[in-house]
Amino acid sequence: MSVIRFGISELPDGDHAAFLDSLVEQGHRALELPFTKEFPWKEKQCAQFGALAAERDIRLSVHAPYFAGLTIPEEDRGKQSLAALEHTMKLGRWLGAPVIVAHFGSSYEEDPATLMDRIRSRLDALAPKVESLGVGLGLETAGNVRQFGSLGDIAQLASEYAFVRPVVDWAHIHAMTGGGLTSPEAFQSVLGFVRDGFPGWMISPLQVQFSDNEFGQAGEIRHVAYGDGTLRVGPLVEAVTEAGMSMVLISESRDMTSHQLIWKEVQAHLDGSVDRRGRHLSEAPVAFPSPVGVIKDGERFRAVGTDRPISFSNIDKAFFPDAGYTKGDLIQYYASVAPVLLPHLAGRPISMSRYPDGIDGPSFYEKRAPGHQPDWMRTVPVPSDSQGGIIDFLLADSPEALMWFANMGCIEVHPFHSTVGHLETPSYAIFDFDPAEGSVWDQVVAGARLLEVALERLGLRGYPKLSGARGLHVYVPLDPVHSFERVRRFVGEVGAYLAAANPDDITMEWDKPKRTGKVFIDHNRNASGQTVASAYSVRPLPGAPISVPLTWEEVGTVRNGDVTIANLWDRLQRYGDLFAPVVAGGQTLDAAETALGMRS
Repeated sequence: MSVIRFGISELPDGDHAAFLDSLVEQGHRALELPFTKEFPWKEKQCAQFGALAAERDIRLSVHAPYFAGLTIPEEDRGKQSLAALEHTMKLGRWLGAPVIVAHFGSSYEEDPATLMDRIRSRLDALAPKVESLGVGLGLETAGNVRQFGSLGDIAQLASEYAFVRPVVDWAHIHAMTGGGLTSPEAFQSVLGFVRDGFPGWMISPLQVQFSDNEFGQAGEIRHVAYGDGTLRVGPLVEAVTEAGMSMVLISESRDMTSHQLIWKEVQAHLDGSVDRRGRHLSEAPVAFPSPVGVIKDGERFRAVGTDRPISFSNIDKAFFPDAGYTKGDLIQYYASVAPVLLPHLAGRPISMSRYPDGIDGPSFYEKRAPGHQPDWMRTVPVPSDSQGGIIDFLLADSPEALMWFANMGCIEVHPFHSTVGHLETPSYAIFDFDPAEGSVWDQVVAGARLLEVALERLGLRGYPKLSGARGLHVYVPLDPVHSFERVRRFVGEVGAYLAAANPDDITMEWDKPKRTGKVFIDHNRNASGQTVASAYSVRPLPGAPISVPLTWEEVGTVRNGDVTIANLWDRLQRYGDLFAPVVAGGQTLDAAETALGMRS
């Protein structure tokens, strides 16, 4: 599904509501605020304007000041530049803008390795101040040889910093290629690099800027009125349609006539475009990243363009009837979320929780690999007391594996707490806040907040996520050096302290009748063979909710059911993978156990 939101770059004056209404009347659905020379608005004005834009479904972005680059050699100027970027991102948060746009800066005739090291040091300093804002730092492609920043540079940094996003300035690329963007094929080659270099969720939509320009051997010289140069927007629209991508296209022209001419040409090519890629897995009106095409093959549907051969059955079967989502939508969700989800499943045996007829049908658990899985599906032998001996569990190590699980009706993804090679030593501790009958959500929040303080005092980092059903989980990443018994005992000890500190809301009572009206901390979740719905797992409930990671600031404001397979993508654009530190590990329980008096 190709979607283009067109907008302009302009700082409104006068009646803001009337200005936004005029954009809507023209069909515009995006606006870039050029804070390129100064910060004309404060937080309150940004919040007010952001609310007006949200009411009209206008997606905002902000262009940071031109002086706020990342390559400046002087330390004092570099700090001032970082402060400006930080302030722009904070204003972006008040505006509700998912991304701010910034230039790398000049190359200063230094070698790329030196510049990248400097940029990394600046981003290291910026990260703790902005990574939980929900605003991406959109790094713009360079427009002449004196500037730094190719798509490859941006891709490298985006793989290292969760808040970095690509911004493609087509005028810049046109100039740097000596006027090479004259056909749909030329644009397609750039879009192909973008799709290969960035995960689908990060570029859905892809933020781009467009204007006609004059250029020379060194690159861009200046913007010109649309039509006076050689860059045209029509071939871009054709390329985007062919690729099935979503895009926010901002006209950065310097005059209203050029804005209007570009928009008119965009509309003309959208109206005349034909999607020639055939049937998609998902027919739902959801802008899933990385859409998967399928071809009818007998009674099944064969995927095209995947790295491994895979086919699907009954893709139009209703799986979430209340929301109108089908089995094909579920498969497409897992294909799209794969770049974020797969690191959390790497090396972890998967227990299958199957709903062959969707959430309204019967369900059952299946641990043993069924035997009819594709040849490329990996398995791992795992001792099982309940099954009697060694059984083969399946692994999820590719987008196709996730799609296969979904095709089997596995709405949920249930990984082990440990990985192959360390099956008896978990790589995280889980605090499961399970609201008992008669309790309310505020009690869950109170328990999680108390745990946040306790973990901080114990020198440990914890990461919250909604269960997607009723409760909330807090993961404490660990190096795989502790036994399940030791991790379970630690969680039980901390849980007992929390219950003692707040007996009205929290309980460790195993007897269900004694839990009524309270939130139960189930420390027995930390046991060999136990599983919990993974981060980004769908839950088998109406609306297709997600077990989604939160920032600590969001605990209490975002609730189960708020994030679904339809709206997860904007969160990922804003925050990236909030659970990435869980994969990294890097903690042990030794000091915390000593502080609790659990070790001699």
